[in-house]
Amino acid sequence: MKTLIRNGRVIDPASGLDRVADVALAAGRIIGIGSAPADFAPNKVIDAAGCVVAPGLVDLAARLREPGHEHEGMLESETAAAVAGGVTSLVCPPDTDPVLDEPGLVEMLKFRAEKLHRARLFPLGALTRGLAGEVLTEMAELTGSGCVGFGQADVALQNTQVLQRALQYAATFGYTVWLRPQDHHLGRGAAASGALATRLGLPGIPVAAETIALHTIFELQQATGARVHLCRLSSAAGVELLRAAKARGLAVTADVSINSLHLTEVDIGYFDSRARLSPPLRQQRDREALAAALADGTIDALVSDHTPVDEDAKTLPFAEAEPGATGLELLLSLALKWSSDAGVPLAQALGTVTAGPARVLGPALGTLAASVGRIAEGGQADLVVFDPAAAWTVEGAALASQGRHTPFSGYELPGRVRATLVGGQIAFAR
Repeated sequence: MKTLIRNGRVIDPASGLDRVADVALAAGRIIGIGSAPADFAPNKVIDAAGCVVAPGLVDLAARLREPGHEHEGMLESETAAAVAGGVTSLVCPPDTDPVLDEPGLVEMLKFRAEKLHRARLFPLGALTRGLAGEVLTEMAELTGSGCVGFGQADVALQNTQVLQRALQYAATFGYTVWLRPQDHHLGRGAAASGALATRLGLPGIPVAAETIALHTIFELQQATGARVHLCRLSSAAGVELLRAAKARGLAVTADVSINSLHLTEVDIGYFDSRARLSPPLRQQRDREALAAALADGTIDALVSDHTPVDEDAKTLPFAEAEPGATGLELLLSLALKWSSDAGVPLAQALGTVTAGPARVLGPALGTLAASVGRIAEGGQADLVVFDPAAAWTVEGAALASQGRHTPFSGYELPGRVRATLVGGQIAFAR
């Protein structure tokens, strides 16, 4: 299959490329940028005039709900949502049912995803068996089956000695440990601690739940030399600790969710369970600090934190509702909204959902390391074509995801995906 994407504004944050050009694709790869080879005869031409041609988005936090939670989402529905949002590479956490702690489970999941010919799937393996926090998994075997790192998802690891041993093991073999910084005991609650939670009578989660966990992680990281990725920072205090850790030379990266980047505790409104999230929405000063850290590179990536939740689990009293919101189809548009609102250049904003997350994955991508999150001749043709001027209104019922709940329902957002290509094949077109 030969495809020509014509007259688009080609932006590749990884290389600094930003110009109007044609992109020629053949055999799943990019064979020309600027002009196609003289003998190139495309089977399909995509007119991208007025549109941006960018690397396919890389989302570091997307629950696909399979296996075990098919009533909330399936690989078929959630990968369809991914390509509808321009996302071509997904990292999924290990908290499926059963947990991704055995090579056979990982291989089955990857095989199922590959059969769909949509987004590329990069699973995280469980750090401990059953996420129980007691016995380490066989990380070498899980890596061989396709895991790009190891974590506990949202399950806090209470035993500090187990965490130390996990970091020592990971450091020995060059694996990355993905940790959500939240203290097990202080993290029990439904909203960020503060005046609003008190007024609504909701159990609060203090900022200390994040900072105590971060102090522990950084001390153990200093001692072991392990590489750590911090998942979904939520506070200004956490940002400062991250900034200091990077200044000390620790091998640490971090991401922030679209929810924490754009929303605050005020968006809970009158117990709106669509805003029941983990981590919880915090104060305006936290949101501003997170946005500034993403802009200056202290935070490496923007993620959707896609967590589809079914109707029964959301239509409950706020504190009892299941945390989570759909986000795959919103990631690109909310990156563009942040670009516009904060005055961040478009290429830089796109870098937080392409080149930035690809750097976090690094060598774990294997042979795809030179292709994921970038546009390069000879690389895999994972691309998104979108119209930055086209606005759309978020409506849960119109989303491809099985999860219909999002705190952004009713928002008018910029950027409409026209086509998503994975390995040179059109996975989505509008």
